[in-house]
Amino acid sequence: MTGTARKIVMVGDPVLRRASRPVTAFDDSLAALIEDMFASMRAADGVGLAAPQLGVDLAVFVYDCLDGDDRQCVGHVVNPHVVQASGPIDPGDEGCLSVPGPFASLPRPSRVTVVGTDRVGAPLSVNGTGLLARCLLHETDHLRGALYIDHLSWRRRRRALREMVPAEWSAS
Repeated sequence: MTGTARKIVMVGDPVLRRASRPVTAFDDSLAALIEDMFASMRAADGVGLAAPQLGVDLAVFVYDCLDGDDRQCVGHVVNPHVVQASGPIDPGDEGCLSVPGPFASLPRPSRVTVVGTDRVGAPLSVNGTGLLARCLLHETDHLRGALYIDHLSWRRRRRALREMVPAEWSAS
C-alpha cells in the first residue's frame, strides 16, 4: 500500500451527517483516495473506513478485518448497497474511528451482502459474516450520513459522546 495517512474527522463534522455523493469518475484520484483510506485506517488500527471519515463526501469504503470463519478479508467497495442482511443477530460491540474511545453493544445481522463496484468500475459483490458483516453495515451507514451511535438509546449515545478520547490520528 502506498497511500498517505490522513486525519480522521470526528463526530460533529457535517460531512459525517450527509449522504455521500455517488462516485462517477473511476480515475487516478479515486485510486489515490482508496490508498489514503487504507493508510489512514491502518494508522488508526481500524477495521473499516468510509470516505466521509476523511472529509470526502464520496460513496466508497475500505475494510480489513476477519470474517465469521476467521479469514482475513481486505477490500474496498465503491457506490455500495446492502442487498441482504440476515442470519442470527450478533449482539457484539461496535466502535468508530470518528467516535474514538467508546464501544457499545449493537445488535446487527450476522450475514450481509453488499454490491457495488471496484475502483475501476467493475461490478463486485461482498458477502460477509461475523465482524466483516458488522463492518459492511457500519461503513454503509457512514455513506448514508449515519453513525453507530445513532442506533443507540439517547442515554447510551450521550455516554458514548462523553467517553470519546481524541487520538493522534483524529482531526481536531
